Amino acid sequence: MKILNKTLIYALMGSVSLLFIAPILIVLFTSFKSNEELLLNRPFALPDSFLYLSNYAYFFQVGNVGTAFGNSLVLIAVSVVGNILLGSMVAYVLGRFRFKAKPLILFVYMIALIVPGITTEVARFSLVNQLGVYDTLLAPTLLYVGTDIIQIYMFLQFSRTLPYSLDEAAMIEGASYFKIYYRIFLPLLAPATATVAILKIIGVFNDMYIPYLYMPSAHLRTVATLLIGFTGDRMVLWNYMSAGILVITVPSVLIYLIFQRWIFSGIAMGAVK
Repeated sequence: MKILNKTLIYALMGSVSLLFIAPILIVLFTSFKSNEELLLNRPFALPDSFLYLSNYAYFFQVGNVGTAFGNSLVLIAVSVVGNILLGSMVAYVLGRFRFKAKPLILFVYMIALIVPGITTEVARFSLVNQLGVYDTLLAPTLLYVGTDIIQIYMFLQFSRTLPYSLDEAAMIEGASYFKIYYRIFLPLLAPATATVAILKIIGVFNDMYIPYLYMPSAHLRTVATLLIGFTGDRMVLWNYMSAGILVITVPSVLIYLIFQRWIFSGIAMGAVK
């Protein structure tokens, strides 16, 4: 009976793994195929040669990859810094001070977390358009800098583990609230800050919706919207697009593999505490 249960478990796990691995293999094989191979061979068929790099060369020549990576880096840098500052400041106020409006603010944040973001898209688009920042890097920057509710709660949960006696000791020494924030509170939030930063980097790097909607110009394309140039109304250049998908996936995969220990530890620590 135990052998049967283990066999079923392994079969189920293998089937689920295959569902995730199969699309990756198709993209990998397609990126090394010529147009003729793509039309004549099946998706899972191996390419004639894994040294066929013309698709990658074409992607770098036509895709304007350098500009796209530059735009993404600008959005990531501003968004990460803005999110960390705003999120930690909100957590500092809600976690360290008692005032009558605190339950109401937490309730409003909870409502904002529940309401799907797509339902407010019309109002958000109108606001960005009225500000005159549509089709500029400033439009997605403002949207990304707006602190995510999940990040606020991550900072808030972690801040509750910090003893309030540190604040009291600093107050006795004459430190102001702001000095306590940036000299004591913010440095002690380093694990949560690292987790928030990494998640934000991956999120902004892989986001296609906001840059595509708010920066439609070709010179403002990011890494995620770069592949739009390889699609048409009636035709998709799958071999070139597959090469591009692998190229733009490598940085986010490397970031995740390098920093996954900090991601899991930060999330778990904030949740448990």
